[in-house]
Amino acid sequence: MILKKAILLAAAVAALAAAAAVCVVALAFGLYAALSPHLGPAWAAAAVAGAAALVLALGASAAMLNAAPRRKDEAKDLIARAFDLAREKPMIAGAAIIAAAVVALRNPKITAALVGAFLAGRPAKK
Repeated sequence: MILKKAILLAAAVAALAAAAAVCVVALAFGLYAALSPHLGPAWAAAAVAGAAALVLALGASAAMLNAAPRRKDEAKDLIARAFDLAREKPMIAGAAIIAAAVVALRNPKITAALVGAFLAGRPAKK
């Protein structure tokens, strides 16, 4: 029973990998066909290779970020926690940035007050 599940899982992974490979090749052909009339065949092929290299670099950098060990016991300040939240939940961070931009555009007094408070800093402790 366990061997049957393992074989089915391996077959499912292989099918997903084959489907992903077919999609990547189809996207590469589509990008080449779209760019070829405008750039010519050589530059279109170079653009497809550049796009593939960009996707590979993004995947490698994501893998490197996930492979780095994190220490949970360190005391983190507010900015470090905000960056960690942005890494873990980029959609929420993007929505927060858009909301802050809307508030800043609609209320310049609030923006000026926040900038002034940020630039003033904290008073020195004695």
